[in-house]
Amino acid sequence: MFACKDNFCIGINYWPIKKAMYWWRNFERTEVEQDFTTLASNKFKLVRIFLTWEDFQPQPDLVSKIALENLLWTADCAERNSLQLIPTFFCGHMSGVNWLPYWMIEDKNDNHSRFRIFCQTSYKTGKIKNYYADNELILAQCEQITAVVKMLCDHPGVHSYDLGNEASNLAIPESRKQGRNWLDKMVSAVKNITPAPVTFGMHAEDLEEDRNLWPQDAAEFCDYLCMHAYPFYLSWLKDPFDYMIVPFLTIITEWLSQKPVFMQEFGLPTLPVIHPLLPENDRFKMKSPLWDEKQAALYYEKTLTALCQQKVPAALSWCFADYSPYFWDLPPLKENHHERYFGLFRHDGSPKEAVGVIKEGTWQKDSPGINNGQDFLLDIQRDNFYRDPRKNLADMFAAYKAGLKAGVS
Repeated sequence: MFACKDNFCIGINYWPIKKAMYWWRNFERTEVEQDFTTLASNKFKLVRIFLTWEDFQPQPDLVSKIALENLLWTADCAERNSLQLIPTFFCGHMSGVNWLPYWMIEDKNDNHSRFRIFCQTSYKTGKIKNYYADNELILAQCEQITAVVKMLCDHPGVHSYDLGNEASNLAIPESRKQGRNWLDKMVSAVKNITPAPVTFGMHAEDLEEDRNLWPQDAAEFCDYLCMHAYPFYLSWLKDPFDYMIVPFLTIITEWLSQKPVFMQEFGLPTLPVIHPLLPENDRFKMKSPLWDEKQAALYYEKTLTALCQQKVPAALSWCFADYSPYFWDLPPLKENHHERYFGLFRHDGSPKEAVGVIKEGTWQKDSPGINNGQDFLLDIQRDNFYRDPRKNLADMFAAYKAGLKAGVS
């Protein structure tokens, strides 16, 4: 059963404040214990974690015993705090950088690559291999899944397994058939060991473009699907604060897949209120706007209310905390400044105002539940959606909001 014990489950995407994406190679138990205690005391239930590919699988046929032992301890820690983990394999794409082991990179320059590759402590030039089709890479991925799932098999501190974070930002399958074949093999590798639920961390660009990873295809193999939604990243949205895009993209993914959908990532970056503060001129150099903490708290309240009304099973915030300034001159935070400030907690560990919204649960009082507002979906066939996905999304979102305004949904 993929569902949480609660009707609507609140979760978090987790990297430690003082480790960021360098967590597994600098693992510290005390830090994780403190963070998980903090999360539990603020009514979080799910914790999505990321298995950095190079740290867990430095060689195609070698999964790190140390990383596995630290992962098992993390699951034990989650259980002690009444939390459940969602381990995410093959990480992979994270915060605007692709983090990969050397054996995933071809020794050739890819001038069309959107994201830089980080490998063995520095940026590398090269092309990411097609891990959806290369038989040796498929075997290597199955090796990682097998080692991880055997280590965690039937652990009460594990909720489900995620096959990747925004995988289409790493590489795109050459065809839907290739993507389906990969999904089949990865899910089978999990299910050969445990009946635990499996999901796939999709994002808005998988709906905006045909990347040969359709929700319909993932639904053939996964127990539930996920969506990531950030209005300020969507060029066709007029308002970067438009929280209604979050439930809308969940509805679209559910409609396409005919499977339950978690809102796996949502949130926004906030202006720092503790040292080091942000110089005024630097605000306008960001790849995203920054909001003050009161605005962010309002965004969380409105978004959670809307998700609860749509009866979404779970919502996971991006992310746990702002990162320590120590990491600001390292990838990915050196290039992507706004990624420093997405946390629900500040880099000194103190909570931002949005944490109070989650802990107090006041938004639940405004969430009696409404129908899914899917009347606007009746004019288009699911298999026709990707003929013009971006236009379809924009048109459907306008119809969705009009229906809500008119009281139709």
